[in-house]
Amino acid sequence: MSGYNAVAAKNTENAPSNGLSSQSAAFSHYNNLSAQLPINPQTGELVAGGIKAQAEQCFENIKAIVESIDHVMSDIVRITVFVKNIQDVDAVDEVYKTYFPTYVPARTTVAVADLPKGASVQIEALVSHGEGTIPNAPQAGDLIKLTNNTANAPTSPLSTQTVAFSHYNNLSAQLPIDPKTGRLVVGDVKEQTAQALKNIKAILESIDVPFDDIVKINIFLTDLADTEAVNEVYSRFFPDSSIARAVAYVPARTVVEAAALPLGASVQIEAVVSHGDGTPPQAIEDRHGIVIWANNTENAPIDELSTQTVAFSHYNHLSAQLPIDPKSGKVVSGGVKEQAEQSLKNIKAIVESINHSLEDVVKVNIYVKNIADLDAVDEAYKAFFPQGTPARRVVGVSNLPHDALIQIDATVSNAEGTPRKA
Repeated sequence: MSGYNAVAAKNTENAPSNGLSSQSAAFSHYNNLSAQLPINPQTGELVAGGIKAQAEQCFENIKAIVESIDHVMSDIVRITVFVKNIQDVDAVDEVYKTYFPTYVPARTTVAVADLPKGASVQIEALVSHGEGTIPNAPQAGDLIKLTNNTANAPTSPLSTQTVAFSHYNNLSAQLPIDPKTGRLVVGDVKEQTAQALKNIKAILESIDVPFDDIVKINIFLTDLADTEAVNEVYSRFFPDSSIARAVAYVPARTVVEAAALPLGASVQIEAVVSHGDGTPPQAIEDRHGIVIWANNTENAPIDELSTQTVAFSHYNHLSAQLPIDPKSGKVVSGGVKEQAEQSLKNIKAIVESINHSLEDVVKVNIYVKNIADLDAVDEAYKAFFPQGTPARRVVGVSNLPHDALIQIDATVSNAEGTPRKA
Protein backbone atom coordinates (compact mmCIF):
# COMPACT_ATOMS: atom_id res chain seq x y z
CA MET A 1 0.00 0.00 0.00
CA SER A 2 3.03 2.30 -0.25
CA GLY A 3 1.99 5.60 -1.77
CA TYR A 4 -1.62 5.15 -0.72
CA ASN A 5 -3.50 6.50 2.25
CA ALA A 6 -4.02 4.00 5.05
CA VAL A 7 -6.52 3.96 7.92
CA ALA A 8 -4.68 5.11 11.04
CA ALA A 9 -6.52 4.13 14.21
CA LYS A 10 -5.19 5.40 17.53
CA ASN A 11 -6.02 5.29 21.24
CA THR A 12 -4.67 7.05 24.29
CA GLU A 13 -4.85 6.08 27.96
CA ASN A 14 -5.95 9.64 28.70
CA ALA A 15 -9.44 9.03 27.29
CA PRO A 16 -11.94 6.17 27.71
CA SER A 17 -11.51 3.06 25.55
CA ASN A 18 -13.81 0.09 25.10
CA GLY A 19 -12.21 -2.36 22.69
CA LEU A 20 -15.10 -2.02 20.25
CA SER A 21 -13.92 1.18 18.60
CA SER A 22 -10.89 3.37 18.14
CA GLN A 23 -10.88 6.76 19.78
CA SER A 24 -9.65 8.23 16.50
CA ALA A 25 -9.64 6.74 13.00
CA ALA A 26 -7.76 8.99 10.60
CA PHE A 27 -7.80 8.69 6.84
CA SER A 28 -6.36 11.16 4.39
CA HIS A 29 -7.06 14.66 5.71
CA TYR A 30 -9.60 13.91 8.44
CA ASN A 31 -9.59 12.33 11.89
CA ASN A 32 -12.92 10.74 12.78
CA LEU A 33 -13.35 10.64 16.57
CA SER A 34 -15.62 8.30 18.47
CA ALA A 35 -18.40 10.06 20.35
CA GLN A 36 -17.22 10.77 23.88
CA LEU A 37 -19.27 10.06 26.97
CA PRO A 38 -18.59 11.85 30.28
CA ILE A 39 -16.46 8.96 31.52
CA ASN A 40 -13.41 9.49 33.67
CA PRO A 41 -10.70 7.43 31.91
CA GLN A 42 -9.02 6.63 35.23
CA THR A 43 -12.11 5.10 36.84
CA GLY A 44 -14.07 4.03 33.77
CA GLU A 45 -17.19 5.51 35.38
CA LEU A 46 -19.42 8.49 34.65
CA VAL A 47 -18.23 11.60 36.44
CA ALA A 48 -20.20 12.84 39.40
CA GLY A 49 -22.12 16.08 39.13
CA GLY A 50 -24.66 17.60 36.82
CA ILE A 51 -24.75 18.39 33.14
CA LYS A 52 -21.89 20.92 33.25
CA ALA A 53 -19.56 18.41 34.87
CA GLN A 54 -20.53 15.80 32.29
CA ALA A 55 -20.06 18.20 29.36
CA GLU A 56 -16.64 19.22 30.69
CA GLN A 57 -15.56 15.58 30.91
CA CYS A 58 -16.70 14.94 27.34
CA PHE A 59 -14.60 17.86 26.13
CA GLU A 60 -11.62 16.82 28.26
CA ASN A 61 -11.77 13.38 26.64
CA ILE A 62 -11.92 14.93 23.17
CA LYS A 63 -9.03 17.24 24.03
CA ALA A 64 -6.95 14.30 25.26
CA ILE A 65 -7.56 12.38 22.03
CA VAL A 66 -6.86 15.42 19.86
CA GLU A 67 -3.61 16.16 21.68
CA SER A 68 -2.55 12.51 21.54
CA ILE A 69 -2.50 12.76 17.73
CA ASP A 70 -0.52 16.01 17.83
CA HIS A 71 -3.44 18.29 17.09
CA VAL A 72 -5.19 21.11 18.94
CA MET A 73 -8.84 21.89 19.62
CA SER A 74 -8.90 24.56 16.90
CA ASP A 75 -8.27 21.77 14.37
CA ILE A 76 -11.82 20.54 15.01
CA VAL A 77 -14.06 21.28 12.03
CA ARG A 78 -17.34 19.88 13.37
CA ILE A 79 -18.81 19.24 16.82
CA THR A 80 -21.95 17.17 17.38
CA VAL A 81 -23.69 17.45 20.75
CA PHE A 82 -26.27 14.88 21.87
CA VAL A 83 -28.23 15.62 25.04
CA LYS A 84 -31.06 13.73 26.72
CA ASN A 85 -32.77 16.95 27.78
CA ILE A 86 -32.88 19.87 25.34
CA GLN A 87 -33.07 22.21 28.35
CA ASP A 88 -29.48 21.23 29.16
CA VAL A 89 -28.09 22.86 26.03
CA ASP A 90 -27.50 26.23 27.71
CA ALA A 91 -25.37 24.59 30.39
CA VAL A 92 -23.44 22.63 27.75
CA ASP A 93 -22.87 25.87 25.85
CA GLU A 94 -21.29 27.50 28.91
CA VAL A 95 -18.71 24.74 28.95
CA TYR A 96 -18.36 24.72 25.16
CA LYS A 97 -17.33 28.39 25.10
CA THR A 98 -14.32 27.69 27.32
CA TYR A 99 -12.94 25.20 24.77
CA PHE A 100 -13.66 27.38 21.72
CA PRO A 101 -13.13 30.97 22.90
CA THR A 102 -12.44 32.44 19.45
CA TYR A 103 -12.73 30.00 16.54
CA VAL A 104 -15.98 27.99 16.56
CA PRO A 105 -16.46 24.87 14.40
CA ALA A 106 -19.55 23.80 12.50
CA ARG A 107 -22.01 22.29 14.96
CA THR A 108 -25.08 20.09 15.35
CA THR A 109 -27.14 19.86 18.54
CA VAL A 110 -29.82 17.22 19.05
CA ALA A 111 -31.75 15.83 21.99
CA VAL A 112 -32.15 12.06 21.79
CA ALA A 113 -34.17 9.48 23.68
CA ASP A 114 -31.21 7.87 25.43
CA LEU A 115 -27.44 7.65 25.62
CA PRO A 116 -25.10 4.81 26.67
CA LYS A 117 -24.47 4.31 30.39
CA GLY A 118 -27.27 6.69 31.31
CA ALA A 119 -25.21 9.74 30.36
CA SER A 120 -26.90 13.11 29.98
CA VAL A 121 -24.61 14.26 27.18
CA GLN A 122 -22.37 12.78 24.50
CA ILE A 123 -20.11 14.83 22.22
CA GLU A 124 -18.16 13.91 19.11
CA ALA A 125 -15.69 15.73 16.90
CA LEU A 126 -14.37 15.64 13.36
CA VAL A 127 -10.80 16.89 13.18
CA SER A 128 -8.69 18.18 10.29
CA HIS A 129 -5.55 16.19 9.51
CA GLY A 130 -3.25 18.24 7.34
CA GLU A 131 -0.44 15.73 7.14
CA GLY A 132 -2.68 13.03 5.71
CA THR A 133 -2.21 9.29 6.18
CA ILE A 134 0.16 8.14 3.45
CA PRO A 135 2.60 5.93 5.39
CA ASN A 136 5.96 7.64 5.89
CA ALA A 137 5.01 10.38 3.43
CA PRO A 138 3.49 13.47 5.03
CA GLN A 139 1.19 15.31 2.66
CA ALA A 140 0.33 19.00 2.68
CA GLY A 141 0.76 19.72 6.37
CA ASP A 142 -0.09 23.39 5.93
CA LEU A 143 -3.58 23.02 4.49
CA ILE A 144 -5.71 25.98 5.52
CA LYS A 145 -9.07 25.64 7.23
CA LEU A 146 -11.59 28.00 5.60
CA THR A 147 -14.55 29.30 7.60
CA ASN A 148 -17.51 31.18 6.20
CA ASN A 149 -20.75 32.80 7.32
CA THR A 150 -23.35 34.59 5.23
CA ALA A 151 -26.13 36.92 6.34
CA ASN A 152 -28.45 34.96 4.04
CA ALA A 153 -28.59 32.09 6.52
CA PRO A 154 -28.94 32.03 10.32
CA THR A 155 -25.77 32.93 12.21
CA SER A 156 -24.73 31.89 15.70
CA PRO A 157 -21.83 32.97 17.93
CA LEU A 158 -21.41 29.30 18.87
CA SER A 159 -20.90 27.85 15.40
CA THR A 160 -19.61 28.61 11.92
CA GLN A 161 -22.05 27.97 9.08
CA THR A 162 -19.47 26.06 7.06
CA VAL A 163 -15.91 24.96 7.72
CA ALA A 164 -13.95 23.74 4.71
CA PHE A 165 -10.83 21.65 4.91
CA SER A 166 -9.17 19.83 2.03
CA HIS A 167 -11.94 18.51 -0.23
CA TYR A 168 -14.95 18.85 2.09
CA ASN A 169 -17.24 21.56 3.41
CA ASN A 170 -18.80 20.68 6.77
CA LEU A 171 -22.02 22.61 7.38
CA SER A 172 -23.63 23.34 10.71
CA ALA A 173 -27.04 21.70 11.00
CA GLN A 174 -29.66 24.12 9.77
CA LEU A 175 -32.83 24.84 11.68
CA PRO A 176 -35.90 26.28 9.92
CA ILE A 177 -34.99 29.82 10.94
CA ASP A 178 -35.74 32.79 8.71
CA PRO A 179 -32.39 34.65 8.66
CA LYS A 180 -34.17 38.01 8.36
CA THR A 181 -36.18 37.59 11.56
CA GLY A 182 -34.00 35.13 13.44
CA ARG A 183 -37.11 33.13 14.28
CA LEU A 184 -38.60 29.82 13.23
CA VAL A 185 -40.71 30.17 10.11
CA VAL A 186 -44.45 30.04 10.50
CA GLY A 187 -46.05 26.85 9.26
CA ASP A 188 -45.94 23.09 9.53
CA VAL A 189 -43.11 20.64 8.94
CA LYS A 190 -43.20 21.24 5.17
CA GLU A 191 -42.51 24.94 5.59
CA GLN A 192 -39.82 24.13 8.15
CA THR A 193 -38.12 21.62 5.86
CA ALA A 194 -38.15 24.08 2.97
CA GLN A 195 -36.56 26.78 5.15
CA ALA A 196 -33.84 24.47 6.46
CA LEU A 197 -32.94 23.47 2.90
CA LYS A 198 -33.07 27.10 1.74
CA ASN A 199 -30.58 27.95 4.48
CA ILE A 200 -28.25 25.20 3.29
CA LYS A 201 -28.57 26.44 -0.28
CA ALA A 202 -27.79 30.02 0.79
CA ILE A 203 -24.65 28.89 2.61
CA LEU A 204 -23.45 26.95 -0.41
CA GLU A 205 -24.16 29.83 -2.78
CA SER A 206 -22.12 32.10 -0.51
CA ILE A 207 -19.06 29.91 -1.11
CA ASP A 208 -19.83 29.36 -4.81
CA VAL A 209 -20.65 25.67 -4.40
CA PRO A 210 -23.60 24.10 -6.26
CA PHE A 211 -26.38 22.44 -4.27
CA ASP A 212 -25.74 19.16 -6.06
CA ASP A 213 -22.24 19.02 -4.55
CA ILE A 214 -23.89 17.72 -1.35
CA VAL A 215 -22.76 14.14 -0.77
CA LYS A 216 -24.55 13.34 2.50
CA ILE A 217 -27.68 14.67 4.20
CA ASN A 218 -28.70 13.94 7.80
CA ILE A 219 -32.28 14.79 8.71
CA PHE A 220 -33.38 15.02 12.35
CA LEU A 221 -37.15 14.91 12.92
CA THR A 222 -39.04 15.17 16.17
CA ASP A 223 -41.78 12.97 14.72
CA LEU A 224 -40.88 10.25 12.27
CA ALA A 225 -44.48 10.30 11.05
CA ASP A 226 -43.53 13.57 9.32
CA THR A 227 -41.14 11.76 6.98
CA GLU A 228 -43.57 11.65 4.06
CA ALA A 229 -44.20 15.40 4.30
CA VAL A 230 -40.46 16.06 4.54
CA ASN A 231 -39.82 13.84 1.52
CA GLU A 232 -42.34 15.78 -0.53
CA VAL A 233 -40.35 18.96 0.03
CA TYR A 234 -37.00 17.19 -0.22
CA SER A 235 -37.87 15.96 -3.70
CA ARG A 236 -38.29 19.57 -4.86
CA PHE A 237 -34.67 20.31 -3.90
CA PHE A 238 -33.01 17.10 -5.12
CA PRO A 239 -31.91 16.74 -7.86
CA ASP A 240 -31.21 20.45 -8.22
CA SER A 241 -29.55 20.86 -11.62
CA SER A 242 -30.25 19.55 -15.10
CA ILE A 243 -27.04 17.51 -14.92
CA ALA A 244 -28.09 15.92 -11.64
CA ARG A 245 -31.60 15.30 -12.94
CA ALA A 246 -30.21 13.60 -16.03
CA VAL A 247 -28.51 10.99 -13.84
CA ALA A 248 -31.13 11.14 -11.03
CA TYR A 249 -28.41 12.04 -8.49
CA VAL A 250 -29.47 12.26 -4.85
CA PRO A 251 -27.07 12.31 -1.88
CA ALA A 252 -26.59 9.56 0.66
CA ARG A 253 -29.04 10.11 3.51
CA THR A 254 -29.82 9.28 7.12
CA VAL A 255 -33.11 10.10 8.86
CA VAL A 256 -33.15 10.12 12.67
CA GLU A 257 -35.95 10.81 15.12
CA ALA A 258 -34.89 13.37 17.72
CA ALA A 259 -36.47 13.69 21.15
CA ALA A 260 -36.31 17.47 20.70
CA LEU A 261 -34.52 20.11 18.65
CA PRO A 262 -33.29 23.62 19.49
CA LEU A 263 -35.97 26.34 19.53
CA GLY A 264 -38.70 23.70 19.43
CA ALA A 265 -38.16 23.04 15.74
CA SER A 266 -39.71 19.99 14.08
CA VAL A 267 -36.81 19.39 11.70
CA GLN A 268 -33.10 20.09 11.43
CA ILE A 269 -30.88 19.21 8.46
CA GLU A 270 -27.14 18.71 8.29
CA ALA A 271 -25.05 18.45 5.12
CA VAL A 272 -21.59 17.24 4.12
CA VAL A 273 -20.51 18.87 0.88
CA SER A 274 -17.76 18.17 -1.63
CA HIS A 275 -15.17 20.89 -2.23
CA GLY A 276 -13.53 20.29 -5.57
CA ASP A 277 -11.18 23.26 -5.28
CA GLY A 278 -9.71 21.98 -2.06
CA THR A 279 -8.29 24.41 0.48
CA PRO A 280 -4.93 26.18 0.07
CA PRO A 281 -2.19 25.29 -0.58
CA GLN A 282 -3.74 22.48 -2.63
CA ALA A 283 -3.52 23.24 -6.32
CA ILE A 284 -6.58 25.04 -7.60
CA GLU A 285 -8.69 22.63 -9.62
CA ASP A 286 -11.56 23.25 -11.98
CA ARG A 287 -15.01 23.07 -10.47
CA HIS A 288 -16.03 19.41 -10.42
CA GLY A 289 -12.41 18.57 -11.26
CA ILE A 290 -12.84 15.65 -8.87
CA VAL A 291 -15.89 13.60 -9.77
CA ILE A 292 -18.69 12.64 -7.38
CA TRP A 293 -19.28 8.90 -7.69
CA ALA A 294 -22.73 7.64 -6.67
CA ASN A 295 -23.37 3.92 -6.50
CA ASN A 296 -26.22 1.49 -5.74
CA THR A 297 -26.17 -2.29 -5.64
CA GLU A 298 -29.08 -4.73 -5.77
CA ASN A 299 -27.48 -6.56 -2.86
CA ALA A 300 -28.67 -3.88 -0.44
CA PRO A 301 -31.98 -2.01 -0.11
CA ILE A 302 -32.53 0.71 -2.72
CA ASP A 303 -34.37 3.95 -2.01
CA GLU A 304 -35.26 6.47 -4.73
CA LEU A 305 -34.61 9.38 -2.34
CA SER A 306 -31.04 8.41 -1.46
CA THR A 307 -27.95 6.83 -2.96
CA GLN A 308 -26.46 3.93 -1.03
CA THR A 309 -22.98 5.41 -1.22
CA VAL A 310 -21.56 8.64 -2.58
CA ALA A 311 -17.80 8.91 -3.00
CA PHE A 312 -15.83 12.09 -3.31
CA SER A 313 -12.07 12.38 -3.09
CA HIS A 314 -10.92 9.99 -0.34
CA TYR A 315 -14.24 9.19 1.36
CA ASN A 316 -17.38 7.16 0.68
CA HIS A 317 -20.49 8.31 2.54
CA LEU A 318 -23.12 5.61 3.09
CA SER A 319 -26.85 6.03 3.61
CA ALA A 320 -28.20 4.61 6.87
CA GLN A 321 -29.01 0.93 6.55
CA LEU A 322 -32.09 -0.58 8.12
CA PRO A 323 -32.35 -4.33 8.83
CA ILE A 324 -34.14 -4.91 5.53
CA ASP A 325 -33.57 -8.02 3.44
CA PRO A 326 -32.92 -6.61 -0.06
CA LYS A 327 -34.58 -9.65 -1.66
CA SER A 328 -37.87 -9.36 0.20
CA GLY A 329 -37.80 -5.62 0.91
CA LYS A 330 -38.94 -6.36 4.47
CA VAL A 331 -37.38 -6.12 7.93
CA VAL A 332 -35.79 -9.45 8.84
CA SER A 333 -37.42 -11.60 11.48
CA GLY A 334 -35.82 -12.04 14.89
CA GLY A 335 -34.60 -9.70 17.58
CA VAL A 336 -32.14 -6.84 17.68
CA LYS A 337 -29.11 -9.09 17.13
CA GLU A 338 -30.55 -10.43 13.86
CA GLN A 339 -31.50 -6.90 12.85
CA ALA A 340 -28.02 -5.58 13.63
CA GLU A 341 -26.52 -8.39 11.53
CA GLN A 342 -28.76 -7.51 8.57
CA SER A 343 -27.95 -3.81 8.78
CA LEU A 344 -24.25 -4.65 8.82
CA LYS A 345 -24.67 -7.15 5.97
CA ASN A 346 -26.24 -4.36 3.93
CA ILE A 347 -23.30 -2.09 4.71
CA LYS A 348 -20.89 -4.88 3.78
CA ALA A 349 -22.70 -5.45 0.47
CA ILE A 350 -22.50 -1.75 -0.39
CA VAL A 351 -18.84 -1.50 0.58
CA GLU A 352 -17.95 -4.59 -1.46
CA SER A 353 -19.92 -3.29 -4.46
CA ILE A 354 -17.42 -0.42 -4.70
CA ASN A 355 -14.42 -2.75 -4.41
CA HIS A 356 -13.73 -2.01 -0.76
CA SER A 357 -13.87 -4.06 2.42
CA LEU A 358 -15.08 -3.47 5.96
CA GLU A 359 -11.46 -2.84 6.94
CA ASP A 360 -11.83 0.46 5.06
CA VAL A 361 -14.63 1.72 7.35
CA VAL A 362 -13.48 4.65 9.48
CA LYS A 363 -16.72 5.62 11.28
CA VAL A 364 -19.91 3.79 12.26
CA ASN A 365 -23.07 5.47 13.59
CA ILE A 366 -25.56 3.23 15.42
CA TYR A 367 -29.12 4.23 16.31
CA VAL A 368 -31.04 1.82 18.57
CA LYS A 369 -34.60 1.96 19.90
CA ASN A 370 -33.57 0.45 23.22
CA ILE A 371 -30.16 1.32 24.60
CA ALA A 372 -30.39 -1.83 26.75
CA ASP A 373 -30.05 -3.80 23.49
CA LEU A 374 -26.50 -2.59 23.05
CA ASP A 375 -24.88 -5.79 24.38
CA ALA A 376 -26.74 -7.84 21.77
CA VAL A 377 -25.83 -5.33 19.07
CA ASP A 378 -22.18 -5.51 20.09
CA GLU A 379 -22.21 -9.30 19.73
CA ALA A 380 -23.18 -8.90 16.09
CA TYR A 381 -20.87 -5.91 15.63
CA LYS A 382 -17.74 -7.79 16.74
CA ALA A 383 -18.17 -10.33 13.94
CA PHE A 384 -17.95 -7.54 11.36
CA PHE A 385 -15.31 -5.38 13.06
CA PRO A 386 -13.18 -7.79 15.13
CA GLN A 387 -10.30 -5.31 15.42
CA GLY A 388 -12.54 -2.47 16.61
CA THR A 389 -10.89 -0.09 14.14
CA PRO A 390 -13.69 2.33 13.18
CA ALA A 391 -14.60 5.26 15.38
CA ARG A 392 -18.17 4.87 16.64
CA ARG A 393 -21.28 6.71 17.80
CA VAL A 394 -24.23 5.10 19.60
CA VAL A 395 -27.46 6.91 20.47
CA GLY A 396 -30.89 5.75 21.56
CA VAL A 397 -33.92 6.87 19.55
CA SER A 398 -37.60 6.34 20.27
CA ASN A 399 -38.55 5.38 16.71
CA LEU A 400 -37.01 4.16 13.47
CA PRO A 401 -38.37 3.69 9.93
CA HIS A 402 -40.30 0.45 9.35
CA ASP A 403 -40.48 0.09 13.15
CA ALA A 404 -36.95 -1.32 13.07
CA LEU A 405 -34.96 -1.80 16.26
CA ILE A 406 -31.70 -0.51 14.80
CA GLN A 407 -30.27 1.61 11.99
CA ILE A 408 -26.59 1.94 11.08
CA ASP A 409 -24.65 4.20 8.74
CA ALA A 410 -20.96 4.44 7.96
CA THR A 411 -18.18 6.51 6.47
CA VAL A 412 -15.66 4.55 4.43
CA SER A 413 -12.17 5.42 3.24
CA ASN A 414 -11.52 5.61 -0.47
CA ALA A 415 -7.80 5.05 -0.95
CA GLU A 416 -7.79 5.59 -4.69
CA GLY A 417 -9.83 8.77 -4.44
CA THR A 418 -12.22 9.80 -7.19
CA PRO A 419 -10.93 10.71 -10.64
CA ARG A 420 -10.64 14.04 -12.35
CA LYS A 421 -13.34 14.81 -14.88
CA ALA A 422 -12.19 13.94 -18.37
